[in-house]
Amino acid sequence: MNRERALKVVLVLVGLLFVAGVIPLTMFFSRQPAVPMIMSIYVTLGIFLLLAVRRPAANRSLIAFAGWANLAHAAVMAAQEYWKVIERRELVGVVVFAIIGAALIALAPAQHSVERISVSAAA
Repeated sequence: MNRERALKVVLVLVGLLFVAGVIPLTMFFSRQPAVPMIMSIYVTLGIFLLLAVRRPAANRSLIAFAGWANLAHAAVMAAQEYWKVIERRELVGVVVFAIIGAALIALAPAQHSVERISVSAAA
């Protein structure tokens, strides 16, 4: 499987996973009001990742943002678990967000330099 195809598969899987977060988003009677707030961001990100599947290279910055945001989320969750702010069972989330972030960053389309684009446009 080539890199672009692998990226498209990851974008679809992550996009669907995040859009599935609409279920917790609807649970407004949760004891933790932060859950619907963060899930609203992830549902929106999931929709845009699904849209990015058509043209990943044109959506490089979105893919990079999603990757780095997931790594940042994993780091915050890991620190919160270390300081006993969240329950130990949420370490699964740390691993999932870290894997998603690393995969998106590793598979993100390469950034083309302006010089390379200018040369190919002139040819």
